[in-house]
Amino acid sequence: MPKRSINPDQLFNSRQYGFSQAISSPFGRTIYCSGQVAWDENEQIVGANDLEVQTFQALKNLELLVKAAGGAMADVVSLRIYIRQEVIEQGRYVKEGLLKYFPGESPPAATWIGVGSLADEDFLIEIEAVAVIEYGPE
Repeated sequence: MPKRSINPDQLFNSRQYGFSQAISSPFGRTIYCSGQVAWDENEQIVGANDLEVQTFQALKNLELLVKAAGGAMADVVSLRIYIRQEVIEQGRYVKEGLLKYFPGESPPAATWIGVGSLADEDFLIEIEAVAVIEYGPE
């Protein structure tokens, strides 16, 4: 679905980090995605103690979820990324994941939040998303 990235010159260039300052999206079906973590389909952790591997697995899971809803990663308009405080200095891996999964000039808006813990002690990152998908079959 077409969306417009809003990145005023008066704010820092967030696109180099893989996200936009804001996104404007036309009407469509709004999909609210639960936080995705580095579990596989058998609830096994992928990339124990490895933020890079966990980031890419969480984004892969998000992509599977958005596709199942009838959309694509380009339909994602907003991300909320929770990163365990003890690995937050490794944020470059999150940046790399965002740049891979959201290439181009209109990546989603994003907020990164450092947290003390997540739902499972093995989780280093959890990624929530909102997508706006063009009207069509559900």
